[in-house]
Amino acid sequence: MPIIDIELITRKIKFINEDLKNLSLFKNCSLSDYLKDDLKKAAIERILEKIINRIIDINYHILKEEYETMPEDYYNSFIDLGKKMVIPPSFAKEIAESTGLRNALAHEYETIDDKKVYESIKIALVQVPKYLKLIVKFLKI
Repeated sequence: MPIIDIELITRKIKFINEDLKNLSLFKNCSLSDYLKDDLKKAAIERILEKIINRIIDINYHILKEEYETMPEDYYNSFIDLGKKMVIPPSFAKEIAESTGLRNALAHEYETIDDKKVYESIKIALVQVPKYLKLIVKFLKI
């Protein structure tokens, strides 16, 4: 049976926490300041993308190594963790929505909703620490 790589997940959690610290620097930024500052927008977009990518990596690793299954897609990596009770199913549905933002940022969709990205700052600062606590609890690390 495959074994979860605790060091890998711990390293990803460390990087996510560093990204959250950087993201928190923007939590009091107004929407108008965000919209008129392209450098700030680029920094926030990249931080959010990195956080979501690392969380998805954790999801895939746990599903593959603990349950010997692979999700259908990024969104379902959260849903599947909820089905396995790694995270509560209701929370899995909430945080799974982040995959839409990740896809828009990673694939540079022409119609990125700047207001949605801006609103994602506060959402990430709440959801991501909750997710990390649940993962740490599940893995007993």
